[in-house]
Amino acid sequence: MGPRRCGHGRVSGTDTDGRPGLIKGVLREGLIAGAAGSVVMTLGEKLEQAVTGRPDSYVPARVLQRLTGLPERPGKRPRAANWAMHIGQATLLGVLRSVMAHAGLRGPVASAKFAVVRLTSDQILENATGVGAPPSTWPRKELVVDVLHKAVYAFAAGAVADALAARGGPGPGQRHAALRPGRHAGVGPVPREDAYGG
Repeated sequence: MGPRRCGHGRVSGTDTDGRPGLIKGVLREGLIAGAAGSVVMTLGEKLEQAVTGRPDSYVPARVLQRLTGLPERPGKRPRAANWAMHIGQATLLGVLRSVMAHAGLRGPVASAKFAVVRLTSDQILENATGVGAPPSTWPRKELVVDVLHKAVYAFAAGAVADALAARGGPGPGQRHAALRPGRHAGVGPVPREDAYGG
């Protein structure tokens, strides 16, 4: 089954000559997917906090303050900065998941890979600013909670990114896999003119 055709002589997600023409679409869809993942993750966190009694974390705010040079006020709860970093980072990372989906990396395995990216993004920013420490030093309970919430985000964002990308048909990687279904080595690349469904 070929890619769905759209109006104006275009194939969803590509120009008529088969070249990727999706930069704006990937960005838009990625921001939508990232925002959706952020909402689902936040709802999950609030539910978990209601059950466990865990207080809000202000690590995102502290990271944002250090990245931007905003003043730090010990003892204060910078809620606006916390929400800005929490939602902003998750929303922006959705663009990468959209790129994955458009390339043909879709489904639960792709979302599991993306969960690692989401966790790594946090750790780079937190450790580089000195706000956080490596996860190997965290109490195990805190580590499990963090991994769980980031996985919820990754799978929710992934489901949205995959659904949006699927409107344009299979990605180049999926087209390559369709040449010879199953696990095989030595399957040549998709011809350039067919890679994007042209």
